[in-house]
Amino acid sequence: MKQNDPRKLAWESLARVDEGRFSDAALDAALRTAPGLQDRDRALLTELLYGVLRQRGRLDFALGQVCNQPLRKLEPAVLRLLRLGAYQLLFLERVPARAAVHETVELAKRLKLERAGGFVNGVLRALDRKRTNLPWPDPAAAPLDYLQHVLSLPRWLAEVFVRELGEAEALALGKSLLQEAPFTVRVNHLQHTTADYLEVLHRAGYQAAATIYAPEGVRIQGGGPRRLPGDAQGAYQLQDQASMLVAHLLTPAPGQRLLDAFAAPGGKTTHLATLADNRAEILALDISAERLSLVEQGARRLGVRGVRCRLWDLSRKPEFVAEGSCDGILVDAPCSGLGTLRRNPESRWKRRPEDLAANGRRQLAILEQTAPLLRIGGSLLYAVCTFTRQETEAVAERFIARHPDFERCDLRPSMPLAWAELFDGQGALRTWPHRHDEMDAFFAAAFTRRR
Repeated sequence: MKQNDPRKLAWESLARVDEGRFSDAALDAALRTAPGLQDRDRALLTELLYGVLRQRGRLDFALGQVCNQPLRKLEPAVLRLLRLGAYQLLFLERVPARAAVHETVELAKRLKLERAGGFVNGVLRALDRKRTNLPWPDPAAAPLDYLQHVLSLPRWLAEVFVRELGEAEALALGKSLLQEAPFTVRVNHLQHTTADYLEVLHRAGYQAAATIYAPEGVRIQGGGPRRLPGDAQGAYQLQDQASMLVAHLLTPAPGQRLLDAFAAPGGKTTHLATLADNRAEILALDISAERLSLVEQGARRLGVRGVRCRLWDLSRKPEFVAEGSCDGILVDAPCSGLGTLRRNPESRWKRRPEDLAANGRRQLAILEQTAPLLRIGGSLLYAVCTFTRQETEAVAERFIARHPDFERCDLRPSMPLAWAELFDGQGALRTWPHRHDEMDAFFAAAFTRRR
């Protein structure tokens, strides 16, 4: 087994995720420890990490058919080994079954888990023999079981999907969230038009096309991330298409005073500044100093002006902002992130049912802290990258019920006609990866202050 073995690095990355790290941070940490990793091994490491996290429910169902003891009773380190081996057997056709089993047993030895080597070998060999005859649930007869064991959702989350969308759409959404998210960038319109930057990409040999909805969006074929032409000069910003729509909903204009209540990492903040032609005054708040520095770095890189960053916890009122002084406020609130499971697959295993109600209470509290800062006639935009009722419509309804000086706004009249299918009956943005050009699932509702 070579020194920078991608399987060992994947096992270590999965351990970091189990300890609370985000998958992208765990991957970055692994790559820093192996700077000489070849491209092929780097690709295998990435696929193993994200593949096991995405497919964990399916892997556990398969392993449960051949393991003679409940998986929940296994030592976590051993269960990680089994999942890595099972992923290679079930999903990596380029890896021969014998190699998948052998490499996993060798990894057990290298991790000083020799005592489990025979057990791992036996379970994986049994899985190899049975993998073409596993009793997968039928989606029509048992949609919840299918969502849980084939589409890899925790049971409680499968029930949320069905309750929110119905069985057919729940299955479609579940399938879409197992796919790799598209690699999209927002073209910096302070420097290039979208058409001009597409020409730059094509000349450099990239396959790229404009996104369907976001006018600044470009989708790069073949995945990412990577450094594209103009990276150092700030020609683009990595951003999902749904996220690109949010700044448009606030309709920023030159001369306005705007508040971005949860600004980090800064994609929407810099987009607001760009849409206002660098002539708006934007106060960017965030609770994390480290993440707030990303906003500052991004603004410098993109040539954005007018952004002032300040560290603040919005569980407290921002006394340094005068009441009624903001023309527009964006509350891109902390949420369950269930609309971004393709990018953060570990979230499906870390979230709990009780998180949704707790998030809703926190989101409402944040809206109430920021609402007094809006001027009469100004716009307050509430956005979350999820779809659960507790974090979307329920928050909007409770806010309006408690604030008669505000009213809901229908976003549709001020947006392009081509965006009509992105809005619900009340004029709130609702995007879905299985419906709308593979963008993340987002919700956004707008309010205006009447008095």
